[in-house]
Amino acid sequence: MTDTPKRVLLAKPRGYCAGVDRAVQTVEEALTLYGPPIYVRKEIVHNRHVVATLQAKGAIFVEENEEVPAGSTVVFSAHGVAPEVHEQARARSLKAIDATCPLVTKVHQEARRFAAEDYDILLIGHDGHEEVIGTTGEAPAHIQLVDGPDSVDKVTVRDPSKVVWLSQTTLSVDETLETVDRLKRKLPLLMSPPSDDICYATSNRQEAVKQIAPSCDVVIVVGSTNSSNSQRLREVAVDAGAAAAYLVDYASEINDEWLEGASTVGLTSGASVPDELVMEVLDLLATRGFGEVAEVTTADEKLTFSLPQELKRDMKAARTSARGGEAVVQAAGATQS
Repeated sequence: MTDTPKRVLLAKPRGYCAGVDRAVQTVEEALTLYGPPIYVRKEIVHNRHVVATLQAKGAIFVEENEEVPAGSTVVFSAHGVAPEVHEQARARSLKAIDATCPLVTKVHQEARRFAAEDYDILLIGHDGHEEVIGTTGEAPAHIQLVDGPDSVDKVTVRDPSKVVWLSQTTLSVDETLETVDRLKRKLPLLMSPPSDDICYATSNRQEAVKQIAPSCDVVIVVGSTNSSNSQRLREVAVDAGAAAAYLVDYASEINDEWLEGASTVGLTSGASVPDELVMEVLDLLATRGFGEVAEVTTADEKLTFSLPQELKRDMKAARTSARGGEAVVQAAGATQS
């Protein structure tokens, strides 16, 4: 008899999305340009490793603007903030750099527009999530939270003909569709947003997991417990047919008991996870006999976002100043010769 071959199905896309890449790069560039410390309101993205890495470089993470010394630089996280947070920063003379993901900003803009038109806005999302708090802050008098399908019965609106739904960008696609379906049964005239609010990266990562999960004895999702999109990947894996699914920050957290009797392990990572952590899981799995790796690709992501305008402006000014200094030095050298 021969042992059953062991393999890993590696999902692609996985890991960093364009919004996370932009947010992390924003903090790194700010540290280089202004020097440490750079203050960051909330976790820049929901990943323990990323936060610890940036802390080691000089980033200081705080919960509120009041913890930032007056006149200092503060970066707002990728999840977005309410308008009052910007006002607080101005009141304390903070240099604010907004690293909100542009796809979250789009939802904020939709909330403002529909509120200006006096719509009731049903925001599908998780209570207490930073993104939901930020979006709600754009129009608190018009927005009510719908936290999943079971919350639909509690929804009340002023005018059933002037209602629109929006959503948090990192939700389960299937659960959101179920929630919307229930809302439309209750409110037949419910409007949908101009375009999907759930971001491309969330949708793509969930679709990749759906493809591999039915063939997997266990799926390992690399991501932090406070990461909504990572938690959804674990749930999607089980719903799609995986016998079991686990969420880990690091390879060292994998329990060998999870792998007992398994022949196929699925592997993916949340949108705020650097791929080096996935590679470390692959290395560990190889030592457990899972040396064969097959990458399963369901989408090719090429989207990128430019850095925040306020940071780009200061980077350009610094480059111009540096070139001016070089010119002065060269001129002085020519005069002496």
